Amino acid sequence: MRRFDRFNAKYNPLGQSVLRTVFLKTHNHIGGKYLAEVTQEVMGDLKENKYSLVEWRLSVYGRDRHEWNRLARWVTKNKLASPEIRWMIQIPRLYSIYHKAGLVTCFQDMMTNIFEPLFRVTIDPSWDPELHAFLNLVTGFDSVDDESKHEGGRDAEVPLPEDWDSEHDPPYYYQMHFIAANLKSLNLLRRTRGLREFSFRPHSGEAGDIDHLAACLLTSESINHGINLRHLPALEYVYYLAQIGLSVSPLSNHRLFVDYKSSPFLGFLRRGHNVTLSSDDPLILHFTRDSLLEEYVIAAQVWKLSPPEIAEIMRNSLRISGFEEPYKRHWQGPAHVAPGPRGNDIFRTNVP
Repeated sequence: MRRFDRFNAKYNPLGQSVLRTVFLKTHNHIGGKYLAEVTQEVMGDLKENKYSLVEWRLSVYGRDRHEWNRLARWVTKNKLASPEIRWMIQIPRLYSIYHKAGLVTCFQDMMTNIFEPLFRVTIDPSWDPELHAFLNLVTGFDSVDDESKHEGGRDAEVPLPEDWDSEHDPPYYYQMHFIAANLKSLNLLRRTRGLREFSFRPHSGEAGDIDHLAACLLTSESINHGINLRHLPALEYVYYLAQIGLSVSPLSNHRLFVDYKSSPFLGFLRRGHNVTLSSDDPLILHFTRDSLLEEYVIAAQVWKLSPPEIAEIMRNSLRISGFEEPYKRHWQGPAHVAPGPRGNDIFRTNVP
């Protein structure tokens, strides 16, 4: 498991929660069984702490049209549903690898493999009842890969996905657009049927070009990391105005990209961004069983965070999360969607 964060608050709204896994092939019996056992062990910890909720990640690669069916069957078979758990789907940007392996012939093949089963089961749940049930536990989609890799095909005119048969990956903004466009259509269809809709919360702005952040401003509800906003105040200001969610992982960033003392997190918080703490690579970067609590403790000590600031970070985590409206009303109050002070119930959020 590469990423383990959990919502953690005792008398405050929940903190940011994400577990990102590199999903072992579900058709691999040994790998799938091992991952399920580890997941069930962590689920046991969650049941003991009623103030911990999580959004964990599973990968769908787009290599074939049966990935969703295998994934849903794996979750169902291993009973990986719990009131404390919601799932996010991460899409690795690995088109070039699949193309070289002969798994896809163009970028449209990858998009079709990812989204066609979702449209089909939305129209006809009986096509795969296990997938239909699993999607009720999915809150959103993520997009992941090394942002610092060189990008080609950045001309003003680029081919449509069915014509992108190059062996090179499409640029970041191109992939963000078509993932978001498919999600938009899918959500509209699911809304007409009264089914759960999905948010788009990609990894962005940890490294690579600034235009990654510009693309996510136009396509995403929130992003993971976003530390490159510190290089472009004008774009950061637009993120602030739009209240795009930022889930920042200072300990991970410290190891990979920017020293802890130079992290923009504190500036984001005090300028009024919708920002929260997250964690990344706990087995590598953390020394305790509760990696997110470790993030909070270190941030509070290094930056001398006040109790109201810690409570605000926790409140923001719930705002960014995909948990259902009853959870958000319970922790934030019935008027939590109202802007400004009207939406802040100080007796529930501990934010004055």
